[in-house]
Amino acid sequence: MAVTAQMVKELREATGAGMMDCKKALTEAECDMERAIDILREKGLSKAAKKADRVAAEGLVTILANEDGTSAAIVEVNSETDFVAKNEDFKVFVRDVAEMALNGDSKDVEELLASQHKEGKELKAVLHDRIATIGEKLDIRRFERLSTNGKLAGYIHGGGKIGVVIELDTDSNDEKIFQLGKDIAMQVAAMNPKYLSRDDVDQDYIAHEKEVLTQQALNEGKPANIVEKMVVGRLNKELKEVCLLDQVFVKDSDFTIGKLVDKVAKEVGSPIKVSRMVRYEVGEGIEKREENFADEVAKQMK
Repeated sequence: MAVTAQMVKELREATGAGMMDCKKALTEAECDMERAIDILREKGLSKAAKKADRVAAEGLVTILANEDGTSAAIVEVNSETDFVAKNEDFKVFVRDVAEMALNGDSKDVEELLASQHKEGKELKAVLHDRIATIGEKLDIRRFERLSTNGKLAGYIHGGGKIGVVIELDTDSNDEKIFQLGKDIAMQVAAMNPKYLSRDDVDQDYIAHEKEVLTQQALNEGKPANIVEKMVVGRLNKELKEVCLLDQVFVKDSDFTIGKLVDKVAKEVGSPIKVSRMVRYEVGEGIEKREENFADEVAKQMK
C-alpha cells in the first residue's frame, strides 16, 4: 500500500510532526498508522510525545446526565495549566469526552480512548490532535458512568474544579428530588465526607481512631475510669464530620443531611435513600511540579 496525502495529513494532526517525518514514518510502518505514531514518538519527533513526561494537574471535571436523571457520567480531563482549562476548545473537548462516557459502554479509560469520536476517528487520535493544537499535555484521567432506577443529581463547583454526583433511591419524580440531590452534592463538594453513613465506616478506621483518642485522653491526664466515655464522645463528634448523613447541612444548620432527606421524603410522599456519592476534584492525588514562572517563560522563549 502506498502512502497517501490523506495518511500524512492524519498523522500530522495526531502528532504535530513535520510532513516529511510523517511520510517517512508511514513508509517505515508500511502505512500502519498506530505503528507510525510509535515510530515518531521513538524518534522524539511527536510533539504529543514530547509532552508526555510533563505534569497535567489542572483541568476540568464535567458531569452530563440524561433527561430523566437515570443515567449520568462524570469525567476528569487534565491539562498542564489553568489557563488552558479555561480555553473554549478544551471545554468543548471535555464535554465531548463526557458525552462519549455517558452514551457509550466503555468500562475504563483505555476502552474510552479506543471508541469512536464524532469526528470519525478514535478518541485517542482526537486527544493527540488537541495536544498538538493546544500545545500542552492533556490527559483523560478518569470517568464513571452511573445508572439507577432512582434519580441522579450533580453539582459542579468552581467552574469545574470539583464535581459530585449523588444517587438517590426513590420512586418519586417530584422536582424536589432533584433539588435535594443537588443540595446534597453541594454538601459533598464543600465538606468532602469519607462515608455516606456510620454503617459504611470501616471497622479498622473505628479501631484505629479509638486507639488514638484513648491515648490522647490518657496523655491529657484524664482518669482511666472516664477515658472510655470521653473516647465515645469524641468518636461520635468525629463521625459527624466524616459521615455525610450526620453532617450539618451547609445551607441550613437546623438540619443534618439525614434529617433533610427525611423532611423531603415526607413532602413527596415517598422514601428516599442516599445510596451513592461520587466526588472528583481536579488534580487530587497528582504531585504538582513547582516551577518559577519567570524561568518557565524564559524556557518558552529559547
